Amino acid sequence: MRKINLSISGCMGRMGQQLIKSIKKNKNFKLVSLTENKLINKKIAGLRPSKNSMDAFKKSSVIIDFTIPRCTLEILKIASKLKKRVVIGTTGFSKREENLIKSFSRKIPILKAGNMSLGVNLLMYLTEIASKSLGNTFLSKVHEVHHKHKIDYPSGTALMLGKGIAYGKNKNFYNLIGKKYFNKKSFPYSKKINFNSIRKGEVIGEHEVRFSSGKETIKLNHESFDRALYSEGALTAATWLMSKKAGLYSMRDLLNFK
Repeated sequence: MRKINLSISGCMGRMGQQLIKSIKKNKNFKLVSLTENKLINKKIAGLRPSKNSMDAFKKSSVIIDFTIPRCTLEILKIASKLKKRVVIGTTGFSKREENLIKSFSRKIPILKAGNMSLGVNLLMYLTEIASKSLGNTFLSKVHEVHHKHKIDYPSGTALMLGKGIAYGKNKNFYNLIGKKYFNKKSFPYSKKINFNSIRKGEVIGEHEVRFSSGKETIKLNHESFDRALYSEGALTAATWLMSKKAGLYSMRDLLNFK
């Protein structure tokens, strides 16, 4: 099998560093470039990081992006000109930014996921099924815990699970977004979807969806123990994307969940 040339954007971040470790262990990939939003005066994995540019990505088959929304859009602009595939693990996009990503996907293959874990994507699928089955007699809310270094909240995964609830009810997610709580010990249900985000220690990721009728509660949850599951998921996504035409894909497409 011919090796897949990869570029990692956000190489100094926690996920960027984890991806470099996972690529070193995987013989199916060749790391051809690293990018960061600031000047790095040292080599990492034998490469000197640069800023996002046509030159940085020209040898790449797939760009894996774990950065911030503004940087992601900059990468997509370059990738669309070079006809490069992009795996997006960045979170925190606005509705306008989501629409811009869709427009880029008309030109190049893009796989975007708020979480690259098989287990989390299965959790979303189960959330959709539960939401559809339980109907409007049950209220729902989403709780998540991440390490103290994570800036955005709710997390991309929490929002993804919220979308699962909305899809199950066949409703527009943005019309169902309720209150966004931060570091609360408890938080209420409402007719919309409320979120609570905890930031503490070095927690990799915990997510829980709750449905309640007032008479009973159903909980669906997932806990991550090793950051490598996200980087390995991103590499699986990069391999899968190699055979795809232009379009916007998700881990759900990769896993073939109906």
